[in-house]
Amino acid sequence: MKTVVLGAGALGSILAAYLARAGLDVALIARGPRARLLAERGVTVKGLADFTVKVPIIERPAALDACDVFVLTAKTYDTRAALESVRNLKAGMALSVQNGVVKDEHLAEVFGWDHTAGCIANFSGEVTEDGAVLFTRNEGLYFGELPEGASLRTEALAGILNDAGIKTIVSDRIRSVEWSKYAAWMGLTAVAVLSRLYTHLVFRDDDLDILQTQLTREAVGLAAALDIGVIDLGELLLPKTLTEADMDQCVAVLKRTGEAIEARGATSHRTSVLQDLLRGRRLEIEETFGYAVAKGAEMGVPMPRLDACYRLVAAIDRNIGA
Repeated sequence: MKTVVLGAGALGSILAAYLARAGLDVALIARGPRARLLAERGVTVKGLADFTVKVPIIERPAALDACDVFVLTAKTYDTRAALESVRNLKAGMALSVQNGVVKDEHLAEVFGWDHTAGCIANFSGEVTEDGAVLFTRNEGLYFGELPEGASLRTEALAGILNDAGIKTIVSDRIRSVEWSKYAAWMGLTAVAVLSRLYTHLVFRDDDLDILQTQLTREAVGLAAALDIGVIDLGELLLPKTLTEADMDQCVAVLKRTGEAIEARGATSHRTSVLQDLLRGRRLEIEETFGYAVAKGAEMGVPMPRLDACYRLVAAIDRNIGA
């Protein structure tokens, strides 16, 4: 099964490295200094695993003609340009592990809905200064057919990824899974970026727990208006619990999560958007927070806290490097 991964950040590098280590046919699309480093040294994974593997690096994606699986891992603000570079690629199945929910529409514009499947990544990594990838969480790569259902192709891909070492889960309600991550991600990301704290410290602060819960509830309200239910995903993404439990219970749950992260020694974990902020890079704002605020206005769903955080984080993004 030939797989093409577009994006050599943490998640793309981890996926490509595990598949290549398992002896599968994989190509990683990268560019600039990152592409040259990976071509020369290979992809190094540390943390949950410790290995280096050579992965074919593609700097001219127009040279690719077909693959069985295409995985988009580029930052959301690079989506249009990234997909334009592979417009001639014929993909049997296209997936995006990007943040947000508008990503599937972007994939379908290029590959068609019949070739587009839903997907979210509930695992974490960070590119370190030496170019390696620190793999910190492996709680699940979820995918499934849109708008719902499983299939032989999704089951086959899940088997390959699980055998390679990436925990993979096929869901017959992938749209619910995507919105579940989206709702919880916005709550956690907003408080992490605004506080600039490591993840375990975010969860251990009562005030941040309250705000994270309020933000998540607003996002779940938008999902409900679209007739999409939510579920809890792992230990970090808890939109169902944060919506159904009272505030004291929510704070207690989130504090226990922070304590569990600290007990495992994962005290260097930071959300991906906070990583970008601290490195002076653009933030994923418009396709995530901006989309939710615009959709809420369209649907008549009030989201005052999400709107406020969107404006705060957008202002930070506009002034990075100022």
